[in-house]
Amino acid sequence: MADQASSGHSATFDTHERHIASNRVFGFWVYIMTDTILFASIFATYAVLNTSFAGGPTGKELFDLPSVLLETIFLLTSSFTFGLGVVAVNRGRRQEVLLWLAATFVLGAAFVGMELSEFGSMIAEGFGPRRSAFLSGFFGLVGTHGLHVTFGLLWIAVMMVQLVRKGVTIGTTTRMMNLSLFWHFLDIVWICVFTVVYLLGVM
Repeated sequence: MADQASSGHSATFDTHERHIASNRVFGFWVYIMTDTILFASIFATYAVLNTSFAGGPTGKELFDLPSVLLETIFLLTSSFTFGLGVVAVNRGRRQEVLLWLAATFVLGAAFVGMELSEFGSMIAEGFGPRRSAFLSGFFGLVGTHGLHVTFGLLWIAVMMVQLVRKGVTIGTTTRMMNLSLFWHFLDIVWICVFTVVYLLGVM
């Protein structure tokens, strides 16, 4: 009888936890929508400023497309490795999740490193955000995305620590789902950045 009561209590607790997890995922979708509005606004600003060169360099003169393509490959591959991590967490395989998260972190860090190198080279040549409205829009858009990726890397590191300490639970699985939404969202935004800023910029 006591076992039945304990089982019923456990089931109720589990249902409550899943309800909380569902609410958290919904809340994160709301955040993603607000972030979409943010990026849409920055894209609109860039669209207005992208021909205001003020006698300075154009995108065709500045952008190293092969390097940016490599950045893109790193970020898109990181989305694939994160997807494998989600599959592993759904199967309760903590070690596999940690492995794929580590791979995602390395690829994301490589992306950020290349982006910082690009920014550093441009600024060293005197082509910083104050040089023209075009460059202000460029640094604003690409830099905002880069900051988001950096935040995502910090989140991945925290996620790995939580998985080591707590294992695969409803809580850590929910956090993985939210982080997955965030990371894939950044990939979609980057595809837009790559197309609008870089591909169109070198034409």
